[in-house]
Amino acid sequence: MRVAVITGTGERFWTVEGNDGIDEMLANPGNYDNTVNLIREGLANTHGIVNCDKPIVSAINGEAMGSGLATGLLADISVASTDARLIDGHLLQGIAAGDHSVMIWPLLCGLAKAKLYLLASEDLTGEVAERIGLVSLAVPPSEVLDTALGIAERMATGPQHALRWTKRSLNHWLRTATPAFEASLGFEAMSFFGPDLVEALTAQVEHRPPNFAEPLPW
Repeated sequence: MRVAVITGTGERFWTVEGNDGIDEMLANPGNYDNTVNLIREGLANTHGIVNCDKPIVSAINGEAMGSGLATGLLADISVASTDARLIDGHLLQGIAAGDHSVMIWPLLCGLAKAKLYLLASEDLTGEVAERIGLVSLAVPPSEVLDTALGIAERMATGPQHALRWTKRSLNHWLRTATPAFEASLGFEAMSFFGPDLVEALTAQVEHRPPNFAEPLPW
């Protein structure tokens, strides 16, 4: 395999359905082992995609959030459905934005837009994401996978050493942001030991606005 294409099935690219994930998190808030695994998985997913020598294309066919959105945006080329809903979603759960966003959003769409969508928990469509530079292309839903496969085929028939060395060189921009990424992952992990996560998840289950705690003085 020379190029990987990642996509989802049905109407979603990668997201959690129902209350299964919420119930699991509410049952183990502040669990140290789970938090260590969270950090390990975050490091493995992000650094794995960045350091993979083969190109990766994401075909974002529908809603993407959290670690799924991380995978979609960290891909070397991202093709999104114009109506796909993209949202980081960390702050909606009362936790700091980890996974990928601090590393790549400012590079893709600029710091001002990154702050708007991350700090205010704004969602955006694939169409808007293309306009601000967050994804490579936005196409009609029926064309997402074919477009991604076409790009992958073009790369797969190209000069492989040159392709991989170019990817590696370009991704040094992401590697320079590694300290910021790992700091954000640490803050995300700390959030699992605070009260806001439980409050955010409980509010979702009870269908009410969350009432977050006052911050401690710095």
